[in-house]
Amino acid sequence: MVFLPTHITHARPSQEETPMRHALALAALLLFSVPALADDAVVGYVKTVKGDAYVVTGGKPVKAAVGTPVQSGSVLKTGSGASLGVTFKDNTVMSFGPDTELTVDDYVYAPNQGNLKLGASLAKGTLAYLSGAIAKIKPDAVAVKTPTGTIGVRGTHFVVKVETD
Repeated sequence: MVFLPTHITHARPSQEETPMRHALALAALLLFSVPALADDAVVGYVKTVKGDAYVVTGGKPVKAAVGTPVQSGSVLKTGSGASLGVTFKDNTVMSFGPDTELTVDDYVYAPNQGNLKLGASLAKGTLAYLSGAIAKIKPDAVAVKTPTGTIGVRGTHFVVKVETD
């Protein structure tokens, strides 16, 4: 036997409680949704750093430390005598020597949807590259631009140096 209530009363919040409930609901929404969005934007992390190195995202420089996130659009910079190592989501590894500047132009790693792309621009300095899954699955989806040309990644690793005038 099931008993169903014939009359339900709801307590109504006072006018002072309503704005507080809205604020708490908004705070909860932001708390749980913003980190998920931020994690989706992260394409890799700093794994090694020596000396003065920075990750510049959205025009905001952050001193690089192990675990610093890298996003599509981030500029990776090393100072004189510095080095930096970054591992991307597909296990691509990039290592940077002193006085290097590289921009992560495009990065998409969604192998289940067939969306793969890694594009970067090396303005100056040295880069050692060890390919990850993107280059292995779809080699033509990886390109590193330099001031004098573009490197299409067809192998597993390479080293490039861009000298400034």
